[in-house]
Amino acid sequence: MSNNKGFTLLEIIVVVFILSLLAAIVAPKIIGRTDDARIAEGKVQIKNFETALKLFKLDNGFYPATEQGLASLVEKPTVGQIPQKYREGGYLEQRRIPADPWGNPYIYISPGLYGDFDIISYGADGREGGEGKDADIKNWDIQ
Repeated sequence: MSNNKGFTLLEIIVVVFILSLLAAIVAPKIIGRTDDARIAEGKVQIKNFETALKLFKLDNGFYPATEQGLASLVEKPTVGQIPQKYREGGYLEQRRIPADPWGNPYIYISPGLYGDFDIISYGADGREGGEGKDADIKNWDIQ
């Protein structure tokens, strides 16, 4: 009596085929979710900037100017209108201005065209305009 333990070539081929089929079905769904997650992260970061800017204005009576930028949320501005009641430690918990989820800087304009200030991420392509994952994320468009 031979007691052969192992898999036949046919069994291995069937298992590899099933795994390939599962990967072909699941992979596109996972890849698409990455873009959705980055877009959601960009929106959350912009909302955090909005909250910090409102706290800055509450303390100082004005929003930072465009030339002061979002950096004024982590370091007291030294140009333009200097805030007199700047909060020690700044207005962002992480004490740094994060890049957008694609590694590009956020655009900050104050006074803005659509409100007191505009905050924009140019999306995955890093250029103004675009659709889908390349679409701009703008603070005045976030629900």
